[in-house]
Amino acid sequence: MSFTSEINRRRTFGIIAHPDAGKTTLTEKLLLFGGAIQEAGAVKSNKIKKGATSDFMEIERQRGISVATSVLAFEYEGIKINILDTPGHKDFAEDTFRTLTAVDSVIVVVDVAKGVEEQTEKLVEVCRMRNIPMIVFINKLDREGKDAFDLLDEVEQKLGLTVVPMSFPIGMGYDFKGIYNLWEKNINLFSGSSRKNIEETVEISDLESKKIDELIGEKAAKTLREEIELVEGIYPEFDRDAYLEGKQQPVFFGSALNNFGVRELLDCFIEIAPKPRPKQSEERLVKPDEKNFTGFVFKIHANMDPNHRDRLAFVKIVSGIFERNKPYLHVRNNKKMKFSSPNAFFAEKKEIVDISYPGDIVGLHDTGNFKIGDTLTEGENINYRGVPSFSPEHFRYINNADPLKSKQLYKGIDQLMDEGVAQLFTLELNGRKVIGTVGALQYEVIQYRLEHEYGAKCTYENLNVHKACWVEANDVKSEEFKEFLRVKQRYIAKDKQDQLVFLADSPFSLQMTQQKYPNIKFHYTSEF
Repeated sequence: MSFTSEINRRRTFGIIAHPDAGKTTLTEKLLLFGGAIQEAGAVKSNKIKKGATSDFMEIERQRGISVATSVLAFEYEGIKINILDTPGHKDFAEDTFRTLTAVDSVIVVVDVAKGVEEQTEKLVEVCRMRNIPMIVFINKLDREGKDAFDLLDEVEQKLGLTVVPMSFPIGMGYDFKGIYNLWEKNINLFSGSSRKNIEETVEISDLESKKIDELIGEKAAKTLREEIELVEGIYPEFDRDAYLEGKQQPVFFGSALNNFGVRELLDCFIEIAPKPRPKQSEERLVKPDEKNFTGFVFKIHANMDPNHRDRLAFVKIVSGIFERNKPYLHVRNNKKMKFSSPNAFFAEKKEIVDISYPGDIVGLHDTGNFKIGDTLTEGENINYRGVPSFSPEHFRYINNADPLKSKQLYKGIDQLMDEGVAQLFTLELNGRKVIGTVGALQYEVIQYRLEHEYGAKCTYENLNVHKACWVEANDVKSEEFKEFLRVKQRYIAKDKQDQLVFLADSPFSLQMTQQKYPNIKFHYTSEF
């Protein structure tokens, strides 16, 4: 198959939503339809010990939530699909933001009963800033929930989207009979006492047909006709170009748990979703069909296999072909590197690949050379941007609880921080280590992983910090800068990249510092 047709048959997308909207279940079912797994794992049920395929960390299985983005690849109808299943919990939002730099499109999952929730709003905002094409999947239709039109209004108003329904529910909750698919013009019927079987898919060319009355009953048929007439009257027609530019969002209804509406979503997705797109680097726009390979690291994961203590850097291929054992330039370190066993992913199952194309995600074994945001090329000096560190919201001192294991503790902290789980600051005054996170749940994850993966124990101590600000001074030799360092020495730290950070203890103190030292800039992200 030619290089161009390999690119054209790839689709790389992320699944985003508020916790519990059913992201991981939807991922499972997409894999099921793709023939990648034989039986979907129950994400919540503890009775079934088989966990969800995309939740492979021990702590995820115990809690029933995703705490790290996982990468899954499978083939469907000749299309190679790469899914990035992201954590929905707001405490792990940073991992999700970084993942959004590596996807070409997104599926947003909304719970029919809860509607649009806070975390969904934040994530969709990031997608809108970057004009990422989005498809909305309204999930859990077999439960009692909001009216379909109310939900569509809510998605439009709260998320600022222009929606186009591609399917529409027949009834809701207990009256749920099936789905009318506007995209393919057919009806999927829901049947059986367990309500888990799709009895049949019936082609419907004309909504006035008496066949509908026979299938779902006269009352439901009358309601359906009225609703579809409303849909066609109110909402615009689907326009693929508008969708690709991020100006229009198709909406599907379904129930991932019961396999309902998932195949329709997948069939439409492979037809309309974008193939790998060009990416802006600091120097120029890089197109996927360029001959030379380029790619960037958007995630690092330590200990994917607890027995081997390995670290993997996840690289999104932007252009050219990535080949095993070929030397590539690590731009930041300016050194050539070869990779003898690049991996393709299927959650924690990995296979060695000889060749990968734009849109693919490969895992490279890393001995500490990579940081998030690093670029690999065939020799050209370019840097992909847009993988920032955000200012944390929670701060704690980390203390060693077992003095005999201090080496393991520091190694563990070092590796977990490279992964981007949290950020490490070292106080200039006394060298104490401070961990900053986006959410409080991170601390539990760090403690758990240090103990179970590195054999090290730690305790935390609260620290009153309002914000961490990266410091930029035009003149580091100026009297103003020296005075700032002297007066604020208790609050000055360095991050892992040795950048200077000011830990402001209150909004007032930050404001006063900014006024007192006008020539020093304070930034809320590390990319300034």
